[in-house]
Amino acid sequence: MTFKVLFLDIDGTILKPDHTYTETTKTAIEQVKENGVEVFIATGRPLIEVKDLAQELNVDSFIGYNGAYAVYQEQTIINEPIDELLIRKFLDIAKANNHEMVLYTKDRNYYTSLDHPFVKQFNDIFQLKQNSLFTYDVADQIIGVTVMNIAPSQAYLYEIEDNIRMSQVNIEGATMAYDVIRKNVNKGEAITRILKRLNIPKEQAIAFGDGMNDKEMLQAVGEGFAMENAHPDLFRFAKHRTTSVSDSGIFNGLKVLGLVK
Repeated sequence: MTFKVLFLDIDGTILKPDHTYTETTKTAIEQVKENGVEVFIATGRPLIEVKDLAQELNVDSFIGYNGAYAVYQEQTIINEPIDELLIRKFLDIAKANNHEMVLYTKDRNYYTSLDHPFVKQFNDIFQLKQNSLFTYDVADQIIGVTVMNIAPSQAYLYEIEDNIRMSQVNIEGATMAYDVIRKNVNKGEAITRILKRLNIPKEQAIAFGDGMNDKEMLQAVGEGFAMENAHPDLFRFAKHRTTSVSDSGIFNGLKVLGLVK
């Protein structure tokens, strides 16, 4: 099989818990690119926060904000903001339940509080820097949302439409955080649109992920890999299971396909 495109999640897939990556991960990306494979970073993170990593790995195409925004070789190809009315409902729910939120635009990360301990912890874990206090004048520009200080039993509160599901963040120290995922706007839907645009069949696409926000992504490609450190519920959506992020999971998965050596 000839493979033409590779999609890689960041946290728990490229990056280890200490915010570094194994040298084999960089080597794997270099080798597949030399063989003509397009490489996309596909993350829940805001893209403004991944530029340094992308430069280090020599990647210039992205899916960010869990599929709501995508860039192919510096050209924006997906931009799907969340309906402002829905954002206002989320904010009301968060306020009524003492939750905190970060609401992402393509330029900034807007927090309902900058001082709450959960916010500080979240920022330490993900090393987010482009941060401001939320104001309603950007409510129509939001392309992604993460809710913090929320118990698993409360996640349903935000599933106020059939199109919404909540995805627990699969990073140690951040399990009290959930991403808001739209069923029609997610990593998998973004990949389907990208494959169509690039005229690449699903069978020639590969993806690696570890969180439940990667569920649709692993199903949208021919060869989906769940990392050993993945959320336990993710494995049933993956065709393959590879080693952990700390044990060269991307390299070892690509080696199974004969793409690296």
